Amino acid sequence: MSARRRTSEPDEAGKKEELEAFRDIISVFSATTDEKDMEALFDDLFTGSEINDLITRWLLMNDLYKGKPQREIAENRKLSLCKITRGSKMLKKEGGFMHRLLSSRYDDHIHI
Repeated sequence: MSARRRTSEPDEAGKKEELEAFRDIISVFSATTDEKDMEALFDDLFTGSEINDLITRWLLMNDLYKGKPQREIAENRKLSLCKITRGSKMLKKEGGFMHRLLSSRYDDHIHI
């Protein structure tokens, strides 16, 4: 789990608790196979704004994978170049999950 989600560092007990909570969340998401259940889970767990942020990030990753220029994405999606650059770095990460995921979704197997 990344510390970037926090504004202050928890003590050791807090870190352990957060790591266990993170693993529990992953377990719940992994076990939820029904789309309606997943949608209900998202509705309960996230605010509308947080869901919109997830959607925007997903669209950004798809745009980048398809080779759209970063400046075009920034203008169309109203995103900073910093966020777009971060997404681009994720896709370029050797063996990165997001690249493998998007590659498996597209028949043309575009590679950036």
